[in-house]
Formats: sequence, structure tokens, C-alpha cells
Amino acid sequence: MTGDVVSIPETAGYKDIVTMMKWRGVSAFPVVDAAGRVAGVVSEADLLVKEIGPESFAGPGGSMLASGRRGERAKAAAVTAAELMSAPAVTIALDASVAEAARLMYTRRVKRLPVVDGTGRLAGIVSRVDVLSVFTRPDDQIRDEVLDNVIGGEFRLDPDAFEVSVTSGIVTISGLAERRVVASELIDAVRYLEGVVDVRDRMSWPPEEPPALAGGLRGDEGD
Repeated sequence: MTGDVVSIPETAGYKDIVTMMKWRGVSAFPVVDAAGRVAGVVSEADLLVKEIGPESFAGPGGSMLASGRRGERAKAAAVTAAELMSAPAVTIALDASVAEAARLMYTRRVKRLPVVDGTGRLAGIVSRVDVLSVFTRPDDQIRDEVLDNVIGGEFRLDPDAFEVSVTSGIVTISGLAERRVVASELIDAVRYLEGVVDVRDRMSWPPEEPPALAGGLRGDEGD
């Protein structure tokens, strides 16, 4: 995340917000309340509504309900951050993973996420560029994590029994697992490491014997 994040108070005025956006070269700001908790986000899209004008959102006879755009009409008449902001803000916790941030950005269709601590106070912000930056991670670091943390740590297997190579974030892993399910779980664990683009599965396992019939068979049954 970016720790040096600029936020604005709920009382900030329209002109001050526009001036700050231009000066800082950003397209959105987290809005915080008096206690520093994130209350919402003001973006360029929220501000542009005023340029259109409240009358553009009125339905037949000037009815706001007829147009189905009560929120936009209210923003067109707004003058403070509290009135302009989109709320509640889509935020993410400090201890969340990069994968969680990416998933939240995708499902909620947002370009940035305010990062909050346990009390909801602003701690930083994560952008799409921040999330994608994990894919610049060096291949040798990824390989070390696969061998030491996943194979040797999480699965408690012998790293020397596996061959792992990483090229441009693509992990190729081969070796003999004790069971098919172990091989599958190992591949899944590697797939979700930071910086992994794809996994080439070259794992193998011993043939699995069919389960014995319950109670076995007795030669004298039916006599």
C-alpha cells in the first residue's frame, strides 16, 4: 500500500476538493470523519455531476423519483465532501493479502482501496498498480518460497525430493507425492503465492489401490 495518502474531512468544500485533486494529481480521495475513520470516497465522477446540473436528473414534471436517480440529483446540489462522497467506502484491512485486495477490486469494480486499521481509521491506500506490482517479484524469491515455506514448511516434505524452476513468474514443479490429493493441494498452495503467474504441474504419485469391500468376502457364504 501507499502510506502517504491524502484524505479530506467531511466538511471539505467542493472547490477545495477540486483544487486538491489538481494539485496532487489524483482522481479520488478518501473522506474521513472527525475521528479519522473512513466514511466514504470522493472521485472525479462524483464531482462531475455538478457540472451536469440537478435539472438533468429530474423525471417528467420535475420528479426525482420518476428518473430513478435521486442520488445523482443530490450530488449535483452538494457542496461538501460528506454530501458528494460515495458511501460506505469499500475498504480493506491492514493484514489482508494482495489476493484479497485484487478480488475486492474486481468484484466491487473499484480502482483503489482505502486501507484501515482495526478501528476503521485510514492507514493507507492500495491501487491497482500496487496490487499488480507483486508480479515484478524476482523468480529466485518465488522459488525459495516454494521450496522452503510451502514444500518444507507447510507440507513438511523434503525439498530435495522436488524439482522447482521459475521463469517469468511461471512455476514448474515435479516430484513424487505420497498421494494424489497431496499433490493437488501442493499445486494449489503454490498457485496462490504472490508473484506466481501460473503453475506447470509435473507431479506424480503412486497408483492408489481400490478400497477393500466392507467385511471382506467369505467363501462359505450362501452354502
